[in-house]
Amino acid sequence: MSSDLLCDRARGLWVELAVESVEFSSSDGANVVVSPGSRLCPPLWTGIVVLGDAGIVTVPSVQVAKLLAGASIKLSGEELVDEERLREVLPVLDVLGPASLFYLDRVDFLPTQGAAAVEEVVCGDDGLAILLVRAGEEDAGESGLEDITSPAFVLREGDDVVAAAGYQVWPQSVAHLSVLVAPGHRGRGLARVVASAAVAHALDAGLLPQWRARPHPSKRLALALGFRQLGSQLSVRLDAAVSPALAGETAV
Repeated sequence: MSSDLLCDRARGLWVELAVESVEFSSSDGANVVVSPGSRLCPPLWTGIVVLGDAGIVTVPSVQVAKLLAGASIKLSGEELVDEERLREVLPVLDVLGPASLFYLDRVDFLPTQGAAAVEEVVCGDDGLAILLVRAGEEDAGESGLEDITSPAFVLREGDDVVAAAGYQVWPQSVAHLSVLVAPGHRGRGLARVVASAAVAHALDAGLLPQWRARPHPSKRLALALGFRQLGSQLSVRLDAAVSPALAGETAV
């Protein structure tokens, strides 16, 4: 599958998550739509997704839409997901991300096997629950492993689960990947082995694997499995009390 076709398929997901009707645009800046129920971002936040050379922005109100109207035209797609650049032109109160978005076509998949066999377990497995606790709240939450709807693919050392991966089925037949390795067992290639098993399962189910990464190790892992980086996602909370005129004073 070409990068353009892969990108089009990925865009279908984010258009649906925007809730209100919107299309990716590359001609006059990102398209902005008022969508209080948007799933691109937390409630009352602004969600920005750029894939390829096009982007969409969801905002919680008409007032915030006015703030974004000028910025979405002046800024390139790359700048729209750049926190520092956004702070120059918008009244940003808080930020989540940016996260890089990776997608995988079956022909690009680079499967990996380890010395130990990967075991498939159901969600709720005691070993998986213990891994989530051992990893700590921040790492466990970042991984998203607790939310998977697929089986979990795990590696054990003795009775302990030391690495696990799986995915959550998202709209548009997308498999959103999650990977977690126990502290003290990282840097040994375990994540790649369990992630490879989860990706193979998703592909066999006819799903489009999606990898959302912020830390550099996560990005390297995605690339090692054959994923292509197609874009980025960023969520921002804006000060709606600032007038559009004032917000644009620093724009260049």
